[in-house]
Amino acid sequence: MKNVRIVEKTNSDAYLINGEIKKWDGPNSNVYSSIQTLDIDGNKTQTLLGSIPDMDGEVALEALESADNAFKRGQGEWPTMKVKDRIKCMRTFVEKMKLSRDRIVELLMWEIGKNKADSEKEFDRTIEYIYDTIEAYKDLDRNSANFKKNSGIHAHIRRGPLGVILCLGPYNYPLNETFCLLVPAIIMGNTAVFKPAKHGVLLIVPLLKAFKESFPPGVVNILFGRGRKIAPPIMRSGKIDVLALIGHSSSAVSLQDEHPNKNRLRLVLGLEAKNPGIVLPDADLNLTIKECISGTLSFNGQRCTALKILFVHESIIDKFLDLFSKAVDNLKFGLPWEKDVFLTPLPEPNKPNYIKDLIDDAVSKGSRIINKKGGQISENYCFPAVLYPVDKSMRVYHEEQFGPVIPIISYNDISEPMDLMASSEYGQQVSLFGRDIKKIGPLIDTMANLVCRVNLNSSCQRGPDIYPFTGRKNSAVSTLSVHDALRSFSIRTFVAAKDNEYNNEILNELVNSKESNFVNTEYLL
Repeated sequence: MKNVRIVEKTNSDAYLINGEIKKWDGPNSNVYSSIQTLDIDGNKTQTLLGSIPDMDGEVALEALESADNAFKRGQGEWPTMKVKDRIKCMRTFVEKMKLSRDRIVELLMWEIGKNKADSEKEFDRTIEYIYDTIEAYKDLDRNSANFKKNSGIHAHIRRGPLGVILCLGPYNYPLNETFCLLVPAIIMGNTAVFKPAKHGVLLIVPLLKAFKESFPPGVVNILFGRGRKIAPPIMRSGKIDVLALIGHSSSAVSLQDEHPNKNRLRLVLGLEAKNPGIVLPDADLNLTIKECISGTLSFNGQRCTALKILFVHESIIDKFLDLFSKAVDNLKFGLPWEKDVFLTPLPEPNKPNYIKDLIDDAVSKGSRIINKKGGQISENYCFPAVLYPVDKSMRVYHEEQFGPVIPIISYNDISEPMDLMASSEYGQQVSLFGRDIKKIGPLIDTMANLVCRVNLNSSCQRGPDIYPFTGRKNSAVSTLSVHDALRSFSIRTFVAAKDNEYNNEILNELVNSKESNFVNTEYLL
């Protein structure tokens, strides 16, 4: 694909350990965009965006030691700091982060092919998430700024940090979802070792200085390289208290297996899903088509919350296929910064062939490509294919495709899609399209026990970030949202004292003297 836009290269040898931006003198890895440009001979080629350090286990353990020393088994400056002072550090960071907006948006477009509107939205949503987290933490602290009394015992109950966090984010939301792990983790008093995703890695480079200047040494340590080289030595040390990962369950399981003390390893995981859309006979088809397009193909379907399989009642299947296929073929494919572009190049070099393999497998077993453009493949894209009919013999029925292919199944009895949901290894969300409350009501009652979010006449999604984001079975461990993430990365802890004159005098003196950062009743405005 010819492209006249010029990208500024980012060749970085920097990483952050113990509050110092260090220079890596080992091997580097080139970072390419799947967006193609012309080389000096006029041939189409992947665009070189820059390079990052290809780090190893030795420096990974150095970063771990830095985080471990900063936490100091709960005795460090950061975990014992006043809440208002940790908030002040986070405010400093977010103000510095805002200065890099244009560069990060540009890199989101080039690195992972996210269109400009969604790239801007990801940055702005992340900024909003940080501010909301600060306010939620203040609210949490205000609710803790008092003493309880029960059975003759005074208790001052707060939430305390857990320890050292290994934070691994995803490529599809390399800024937003990564920071939805990292921000609540550190603001609660934990320290972190953070490695960006393979794709969407360069956009972290402009933030190294902001992290360095905003937090005490060792609170945030940032490494670059391949996870298989960096993460296992860190886990094997036994010093990680929380594994925070958004990715695939196989990665989460393999890292857990490296830890020598699994019983005390806290997990905060956002994993894969196979979210179904279920279209009832009385669904508003215009609304349903619009939501299903968004649900299946926003960011080319590369979202854990994407609709990855559609069940349509047999009485309306023909009309649905006709309208949906035309809507898919009308979507504009192009470069991320072009106006009204919806479909963009895929960041993973092998993804187009993987999607084609799924299509070929389904077609060989009786499915058809319903839309005219479906399955058209290039070096960096495979145009969305609407597949029908689909059954259990096909790979696309079971696998989380994480890309532009939409399997559709017609059903006669609602028990068919419900049984799939019940037997599925995943349980994140479902979209239910219909109008008859006598049918919808009982379905919601059951679906609420199979997934963690039922979307009525709307596509599956994560936001608003104030709402719980989690899943059952293999789709998640713990809950991520502005409110819940603070709790996921902390534990209730308290000071207790018997109600007598001697203890009451001490507690009063503690509160009034402000000698303790933990025992205080300061109300944060």
